[in-house]
Amino acid sequence: MEDKTPAPARVVVDEPLDGRRRVLIDGADVGVVVSPDEFRRLLHRAGVMEEDAPLDNPELIEWHGGGPDDWPAAPR
Repeated sequence: MEDKTPAPARVVVDEPLDGRRRVLIDGADVGVVVSPDEFRRLLHRAGVMEEDAPLDNPELIEWHGGGPDDWPAAPR
């Protein structure tokens, strides 16, 4: 019997640029974030994960140019 359960959304976080990180879900650009909290809220609103879930799940999130602890300050 074939499993028809959809694969979880694949999230890609681009390398930091001026303190901002662009986020793509399943290839669609869903915005730019400047902190882990903002990133969690964005993923929660998109229905990808719970707001308090860890950000180091390589099966869900692919980090470019640094991992979940790399958040340079955004310009003001």
